[in-house]
Amino acid sequence: MANLETEIASLVREYQAGTGKPLTISTAESGTGGKIADRLTNVPGSSDYFKGSLIAYSNEVKANVLRVKKETIENHGAVSPQTAIEMAESGRKLFDTDICISNTGIAGPSGATAEKPVGLFYVALAAEGKSFSQKHIFGGNREENKNSAAEAALSVLKQYLREQISLAK
Repeated sequence: MANLETEIASLVREYQAGTGKPLTISTAESGTGGKIADRLTNVPGSSDYFKGSLIAYSNEVKANVLRVKKETIENHGAVSPQTAIEMAESGRKLFDTDICISNTGIAGPSGATAEKPVGLFYVALAAEGKSFSQKHIFGGNREENKNSAAEAALSVLKQYLREQISLAK
């Protein structure tokens, strides 16, 4: 079976062939530190649809570069569905793409609270007229949590692309 990034490349090509429209993707990553973009760009030809990525690891970069509202971070925290959605929406604008995938989370081993445990990640997707987030809790060490969060983000993207292909038929 193909890996997720190869499946995503095939789905992008299928969408483009079926609709005659280009489709572009970007990422705005925090907790995964660039792992989503790394995996997407491992596929030859990914430059046809992948425009870029921003690693917004600090709250300052989230606010000053991605334009996540400071109130969102103050009221909900950097690790929240609201922040993840704003990251995806802002990343989509920043890179002028059709789709942006984002994530924010607590990879561990520190940084957790009673409400936000180690392994908590929010993955968000923004596209024209649609933004949503998913909550995930992973139980591994730091590296495993980051890899699991990247895998979850790619799964969200794959599912969204499948839905768009179905709608276009």
